[in-house]
Amino acid sequence: MSTKYKATTTEDAYFITITIVEWIDVFTRLNQKNAIIEALKYCQNHKGLEIYAYCIMTNHIHMMCKGINGFVLSDIIRDFKKFTSKKIIQNIINEPESRRDWMLENFKKACDHLKKEQNFKVWQNGYHAELIYSNKFIRQKINYIHNNPVKDKTVSAPEDYYFSSARNYSSLENDLEVVLIDLI
Repeated sequence: MSTKYKATTTEDAYFITITIVEWIDVFTRLNQKNAIIEALKYCQNHKGLEIYAYCIMTNHIHMMCKGINGFVLSDIIRDFKKFTSKKIIQNIINEPESRRDWMLENFKKACDHLKKEQNFKVWQNGYHAELIYSNKFIRQKINYIHNNPVKDKTVSAPEDYYFSSARNYSSLENDLEVVLIDLI
């Protein structure tokens, strides 16, 4: 199996993108975004995830992060995706969701090609990890992460988007703490 775009080292920081299958807009519901925040907090507190920047868009998540204290980022992301897949499906089934049948059907279809028995596939394979290698790359990727909702015309300024670390960097209220990087 190729190691390109995988976090195979410990203690290195990566820019990653985690994407929902078929680019389904799961994170249009507050309960789904809150589930992601809670799972990220758990990973920070119990699995050695250190986050420097993040943004939860409607169908994908960008993060600049690394595994610390001996935790490997690939293992953290694997566990995060496994847990959140179950939580996302549970929320679709148990919470108000006008697209319930359509979403569940698409998540079932995403299993058709899998060798192992699985009812739903929520996340695309992989997480497109890019090793952080310079200060210029850090600034470029944090700017990209924070401006994603602006480019999508969801907000007019990065710090106005609640589910992004742009708020942390602007000293505004946020539900997820990050390790701030001096961007000067």
